[in-house]
Amino acid sequence: MVIEDSIMINASLERVWDIFTDLTCWKNWCSVIEDVSSDGTHLEEGNSFKCCIRPFDIPMNLEPVVEEIDPMHRIVWSGKKHGVSALHEFTFQTNGSGVLLTSREAFSGIFMSPLRFLFPKNKLQELSGKMLMEIKVAAETMP
Repeated sequence: MVIEDSIMINASLERVWDIFTDLTCWKNWCSVIEDVSSDGTHLEEGNSFKCCIRPFDIPMNLEPVVEEIDPMHRIVWSGKKHGVSALHEFTFQTNGSGVLLTSREAFSGIFMSPLRFLFPKNKLQELSGKMLMEIKVAAETMP
């Protein structure tokens, strides 16, 4: 299963990148990924961070590993939980005076079919869109 969504953000690439990679400010703009913690303050290639998502009312604690960072262009992290693997890629593209931010998350694993009720595509699509909208609002309005 693949979830992909994009949003145009009316802010500089540097601003969007700084807000997205600074884990200490996620609590100020991101309601989709909660309780973010890490040994460092920023996303760093090879490091993991802890977080919680709530696709429904039940919290799901995760510890994604940052697989790749191409500064000002791309971030990829991966995670596994309950036999399901996820690879989440974010791309940042300058587009006129703003940034086109694209989120693409691919899920796989032998338990995807029997556990599809835990990971319904429409709910995951909704969460992805909400996170993109939240970073847009943060980049366009936060001081």
